[in-house]
Amino acid sequence: MDRIIIEGGRVLNGEVRIGGAKNAALPILASALLTDGWNTFSNVPNLMDVESINRLLVHLGASVESTPGTVRINAAGLNNSEAPYDLVRKMRASILVLGPLVARLKRARVSLPGGCAIGARPINIHLKALSEMGAVLELKGGYVEATAETLRGKELFLDLPTVTGTENIMMAAALAEGETIIRNAAREPEVVALAGTLKQMGSLITGAGTSVITIQGVSSLSPVSVSIIPDRIETGTFMVAAALTRGDVLLKGCEPGHQNALIDKLTMAGAKIQTEEGAIRICGGDVVESVDVKTLPYPGFPTDMQAQFMVLMSVANGLSVISETIFEDRFIHVGELRRMGADITVSGNTAAIKGVPMLSGAPVMATDLRASASLVLAGLVAKGKTEINRVYHLDRGYERLEEKFARLGAFIKRVKG
Repeated sequence: MDRIIIEGGRVLNGEVRIGGAKNAALPILASALLTDGWNTFSNVPNLMDVESINRLLVHLGASVESTPGTVRINAAGLNNSEAPYDLVRKMRASILVLGPLVARLKRARVSLPGGCAIGARPINIHLKALSEMGAVLELKGGYVEATAETLRGKELFLDLPTVTGTENIMMAAALAEGETIIRNAAREPEVVALAGTLKQMGSLITGAGTSVITIQGVSSLSPVSVSIIPDRIETGTFMVAAALTRGDVLLKGCEPGHQNALIDKLTMAGAKIQTEEGAIRICGGDVVESVDVKTLPYPGFPTDMQAQFMVLMSVANGLSVISETIFEDRFIHVGELRRMGADITVSGNTAAIKGVPMLSGAPVMATDLRASASLVLAGLVAKGKTEINRVYHLDRGYERLEEKFARLGAFIKRVKG
């Protein structure tokens, strides 16, 4: 397995361009199943998860052509309703084919998804909504089996504002009969991006970005050309890295409006931040101040930035508290940060972090995607050498992360396993 080696202590300076958002690309690529003809998607990140969903779409009968940054998909040959375990087990987002398959083929057999080990992420909200829309559902041998002669629009209330649940329902409702209203819908930018794609395809959707989304079903959708939005989590990771190393970094090709919660917390921590259209400049302060954080659905502080922000608080002045309200097992990275000298105490879904003067390099092991990023950040600020193992997690969500950090002045390299 590949490893990443970091000699810490270098200040990051320079410019970096942010790539397309993985969490926007995956549902948008899945939405191509709703159309016949060639869809063209640009600014697509070259990631393991994107490769995984492309393989799944091919298995389902779609034609996929992929070049660096661009994916073309034609689902005219869609003829297979089964998403098997071998293709789904590594990536939770594979569940996003469930709604389109039921809408197009009137049936689906989708393996229960895998992905990062950050706690239970049940799909019961997806299933309940599809059932209310007329689908007959069974769970058999680790698979969801769904059939529906006709999907009918319905007023749906989601128990939680689940992102993938909202996206699955939107795609199913796009070809359903009548009107679907999703209440307590997720408001994330990725949901808005999918809604924009569906509207380009000919779907009648209003309210995306609010807690109530309305979809008027249509009989068919048309292929589109769409550019994937910038990755707000990659953006946030580089923002924290600049603050952590007391650097001066200009991020280009990003969306500052997606970062309001993080900008607020980093400013409180002492960083100086300037924004303009498509760019963010962040300068680290002389001292990192302690800041309390509570993860919340968008537009609150993102759970996908919790681990990275914890590294910043590990070298802050004073005591901070991070409360994780989205996933119950998302403090797995704490043990590895302690190996590097962090003073962190966990009680339930709360972590108390007492800042220390310096972290120390150590061999550590990545446990999930965002934990991998947090260990890279810890290595950047630590004294001495840090060796991060199992970095395949990192490759699921960050494209050439070590190369981008190296261009900013970090001593970081990948060692092939």
